Amino acid sequence: MTGESVMVTVAKGLEAPIKLLFPRIVSPNINEEVIKEASAEVTLKIIKPIITNFNGQKIEFSMLGLGDIVIPGFLIALLLRFDAENANAPPKHGAHGSFDKPYFRSNLLAYFLGLSFTISMMVFFDAAQPALLYLVPACLGTALITAYVRKEIEVLFKYDENRTGIEVVADKKIQ
Repeated sequence: MTGESVMVTVAKGLEAPIKLLFPRIVSPNINEEVIKEASAEVTLKIIKPIITNFNGQKIEFSMLGLGDIVIPGFLIALLLRFDAENANAPPKHGAHGSFDKPYFRSNLLAYFLGLSFTISMMVFFDAAQPALLYLVPACLGTALITAYVRKEIEVLFKYDENRTGIEVVADKKIQ
């Protein structure tokens, strides 16, 4: 055992395009040209998480897995559709129309703040952090708080995007 966490070992070992690598400066003497070179390499191919520049200075990479983007993205997209249904947006425009989007906007902000908190914890502890550990509570918590404030918790939990417009209208008349 090398003392690394299983999460880091598995993430570093994957050579598939399911992770994003961002260069971060370890040595204070790295100049902007080296950072631009490293960034160009990252966009072209997946490279090992630790490389050195021409002076032998170490450049480390922060990783963000595809699941850290996709999983919260599914929730945020679902909440946008929920906003569209709540606003009675016409089916022709759907989620692309102009209507009030409280769940979508609050969760987009929560995702950004959760990801920012993940990065700050990574820098503070100088260790890998599972982004979903911070993103899931941020996004789910925000959706629940928004529903509580708007007194729509039951409506949120009963939401089913597979129902037809007729079923939705019938449910709203019953309530």
